Amino acid sequence: MAVVLAMGGKSAVAQDPVIDPAGPFRLGEGFADEPATCASLPAWIEKAPDYDGRISMTITGPLRESHWDGALAYLVMCDPKGVEVTCVTYAPHVIDPAKSVMLAGGYRHVGARRVILDPCLAYDE
Repeated sequence: MAVVLAMGGKSAVAQDPVIDPAGPFRLGEGFADEPATCASLPAWIEKAPDYDGRISMTITGPLRESHWDGALAYLVMCDPKGVEVTCVTYAPHVIDPAKSVMLAGGYRHVGARRVILDPCLAYDE
């Protein structure tokens, strides 16, 4: 016995969003070929995929802050006057404004000017 559900002519099966290959987002876990920067991030978050599954984002630039609570580290990138990025990871990182770091992790846009990557990995470039 087959049952067919119709919802106003739309499929009941969710479809994966289209991800711009030149952008910083990936479905599931993965690294973008072209990471965002603090300068490009405000435009990219306007184009973030609307998806109820896992989206990863990659960004590069210098870290502004590194905090450690004994269990998790919180790495902060970009000026809070723009869009600030917080990476929730497992180890603190040395702050060196002359050094670029790549952050990649599960994307969540919180409020108008904040992105949280959790869980997140940090790599020196």
